[in-house]
Amino acid sequence: MKHVIALDVGGTGMKAALIGADTTLLHEARRPTERERGPEAVVTAILDFAAELRAIGERRFGGPPLAAGVGVPGVLDEDRGVAVFAANLGWSDVPLRAMLTDRLGGIPVALGHDVRLGGLAEGRIGAGEGARRFLFVSVGTGIAGAIGVDGRIDPGAHGSSGEIGHIVVRPGGAACGCGQSGCLETLASAAAVGRAWADASGDPAADAADCAKAVRSGDPRAVAVWGEMVGALADGLVTALTLLDPGVLIVGGGLAEAGETLFAPLRTAVEERLTFQQLPRIVPAALGDTAGCLGAGLLAWDRLSTEVTA
Repeated sequence: MKHVIALDVGGTGMKAALIGADTTLLHEARRPTERERGPEAVVTAILDFAAELRAIGERRFGGPPLAAGVGVPGVLDEDRGVAVFAANLGWSDVPLRAMLTDRLGGIPVALGHDVRLGGLAEGRIGAGEGARRFLFVSVGTGIAGAIGVDGRIDPGAHGSSGEIGHIVVRPGGAACGCGQSGCLETLASAAAVGRAWADASGDPAADAADCAKAVRSGDPRAVAVWGEMVGALADGLVTALTLLDPGVLIVGGGLAEAGETLFAPLRTAVEERLTFQQLPRIVPAALGDTAGCLGAGLLAWDRLSTEVTA
């Protein structure tokens, strides 16, 4: 059975799959990244995991995988297949594509940004299926996005498109790790909501999910924290919508798990801020935590089709 390897590398764990030509998940597995042992151990864990997947595919499906797609966080040079930098994994300038190609017996390997691959899957086979232009925004510990056009993700001229989390929405606001102040993710990420609710509630262990629960119960302190987040998020999204004019806005990540507690006020807040812009459909992501793997699989099949037609 024809299949590809799909590998989604996160800060603490890796999700992987063998994926058929019709995007069927034929096999799924997870492993830790082992980042506590350093960047070299992370690279070794990725290579070993990929080799294990190759062996499973050969044993179960009668032949080796045709290609591999790998999603990683941080800054990438997708053309050269180099993982340039990732703070949460501690690596820099890792020629990951070449290393994987060698370990996997010379099959084509494609390297992509983890959030953009999640956006690729959501746009092509998930919540944005059929949309010519879409914007995928992941609101989790940070905030990042993916710009989709005609079923593909635009990485930008320098591989850093979609960094919506670093749109400044409150000039002079809280310092951001990127060096600016008042960035969207300092106010509207799940981490930011968790910090704000911990301060407001007096519970240092409180997080964004606790805040959402308190909003549903009518706690005025939580309603205030949530309202600040929604307002900031709407400001950032309207800036993105003004520039990109997507037909569908897909919101995923941990904060989106709040469901209509997030989406109902967010749709209203975005619509209130629009003047001449067209309101896109604002929908939750549909694929859950399989989106990254599915996107990596789609990237692998795309890479294979490119090689065939070249």
